[in-house]
Amino acid sequence: MSTTPKKILQEYWGYPDFRPMQEEIIQSVMDGKDTLALLPTGGGKSICFQVPALAMDGICIVVSPLIALMKDQVYNLQRRNISATAIYSGMHYRDIDRMFDNCVYGNVKLLYLSPERLMTDLAIERIKRMNVNLLAIDEAHCISQWGYDFRPPYLQIAEIRKLIPNTPVMALTATATQDVVVDIQEKLEFKEKNVFQKSFERENLSYVVLNEENKEVKMLDIIKKVKGTGIVYVRNRKKTKLIAQYLQRNNIAADFYHAGLTTDERSQKQDDWVNNKTRIIVSTNAFGMGIDKPDVRIVVHMEAPDSLEAYFQEAGRGGRDGKKAYAVLLYNPNDRLNLEGQYEAAFPSPEEIRQTYRALGSYFQLAVGGGIGDSFDFDLIEFAKTYKLDIMKTFNCLKILEQGGWIVLSEAVFVPSSIKVSVSKDEMYDYLLRNQRFDLIIKTILRSYQGAFNNFVNINERKLASFLKISAAELFHALKIIQQDGIVDYRPMKDKPQIFFLQERIDANNLTIDTKLYEFRKKRHLERITKVMAYAEEERCRSRQLLYYFGETETKICGVCDVCLGRNKSDISTEEFARYKDKILYLLKRESLTLEAVVDSFAAKRKAKVLKAIEFMLDEGIINQEDGKLTL
Repeated sequence: MSTTPKKILQEYWGYPDFRPMQEEIIQSVMDGKDTLALLPTGGGKSICFQVPALAMDGICIVVSPLIALMKDQVYNLQRRNISATAIYSGMHYRDIDRMFDNCVYGNVKLLYLSPERLMTDLAIERIKRMNVNLLAIDEAHCISQWGYDFRPPYLQIAEIRKLIPNTPVMALTATATQDVVVDIQEKLEFKEKNVFQKSFERENLSYVVLNEENKEVKMLDIIKKVKGTGIVYVRNRKKTKLIAQYLQRNNIAADFYHAGLTTDERSQKQDDWVNNKTRIIVSTNAFGMGIDKPDVRIVVHMEAPDSLEAYFQEAGRGGRDGKKAYAVLLYNPNDRLNLEGQYEAAFPSPEEIRQTYRALGSYFQLAVGGGIGDSFDFDLIEFAKTYKLDIMKTFNCLKILEQGGWIVLSEAVFVPSSIKVSVSKDEMYDYLLRNQRFDLIIKTILRSYQGAFNNFVNINERKLASFLKISAAELFHALKIIQQDGIVDYRPMKDKPQIFFLQERIDANNLTIDTKLYEFRKKRHLERITKVMAYAEEERCRSRQLLYYFGETETKICGVCDVCLGRNKSDISTEEFARYKDKILYLLKRESLTLEAVVDSFAAKRKAKVLKAIEFMLDEGIINQEDGKLTL
């Protein structure tokens, strides 16, 4: 396939032109240069590797740690008639083998791989035989131990470059400090430094920090005043449901979302929100990746996040259409205590880490020396209950084992059920004569899903059971019996997080914890939460604080955050504004008044400042103006 990037953009995506910087980034890799692209959330990163993948002969390999995002991108590419596929933990070996074959011999243009799958023997052998036109590394900050989301498998990506020495690398991320920018290029062995960085400034996004004791009441007040769709982020799954119910009781069309829901539930909730059937989605940080909804007007964080990188990315989901939006952090002294407590809990003792590792071996019945390259369904709550372990401490032990390069803990993986007939048509006929009770089940499958004699076909047990007028449990039981009889190869659906073993299991007593790395990560974690607390507590322009953190030191005050509007929008000091606001609210509580009536209630020399205060209060939705009168 050989045509210009712009024609590809127009033909497949229907956009007349590239966004700022996209064309230069694409040209850079098409010129064979290693390229690092720093584009903020919603800045169109995926276009930067998908377009050159189509413009050049061969296949583009995309490395991404987020399975849901990989699957989402593959689905969207296939809808545009672009051949793409994804390989990740939890998939069956034969499916992986078949997909790799398609990439070598077929016309696949984009292959998405999780980083742990990239370095398997199977992947290495097939990549040697592929014509790779580009190696794209998404979420590239994961390669840096300076970053907030370090993933050890990313460190091995540079090894692949030896197999494809003439192929350029493109690294992409939405959030990287200057230390991380340097580290990404070194770890990926860039031939020369080459960074395209779009400013992280979001002029239409108003960052607001509010000190509130009763956060739920304030959140409701904000959502009532700011029209349009929104996201409310909370820290745990239980709170997503409780806060969604609170909003519903107050006549707000709200729903909740977290990684513990089934795939069907997550898809339905996500679709309802994207299509404006739900106005507010209350979620853990599992929500938002890969969802391109431009008209989000409000993003509220009910608790302080543990890094400015995470906050910037989540808050940045507001106002992607360029229109005014608000990113509000509700903060109080408990947030500081919680962040400090989470910091202490995030670094369990070496003995606690060994205890968790030992329990993993028993849980999966892995022999010492086994397990390398294997992935397993993993339910953290069930695991912790089985071995009487504290859930949060266990999760933090698993994260340290992950950062130590022992395991990878991935999000929930949905692999649909599939089935393949293992016998000839004559043998099937004989079997059904002897087992009449399965006759209708098998014939329905063969009629509904073509090709089951030759290949695995995906099936939907719920729909099948409904058609057969039996329960899903009865159908599942019947299929297991038919499989045991050797007639079919049936693989039930998977919908659980995965643990992937990067190294063979060793005796837990011999498990070494890299003390130097452990202390380095601990220090970096403390630095990150300190920056979060400074962002929330210091009376400095919020936008400037964020930009400075990401290395943009020469920036102007934004003029639209709570600090700027309270202190810098006019000559009103913070103290003066607070006094004016209190009096205006007191007047309007009694009755709605005209602008002139409110202004006239102040001394003549203060009228200019009162007008500025009223302007600010209207802008921020503190008061409203209806039928020529100011009102609460």
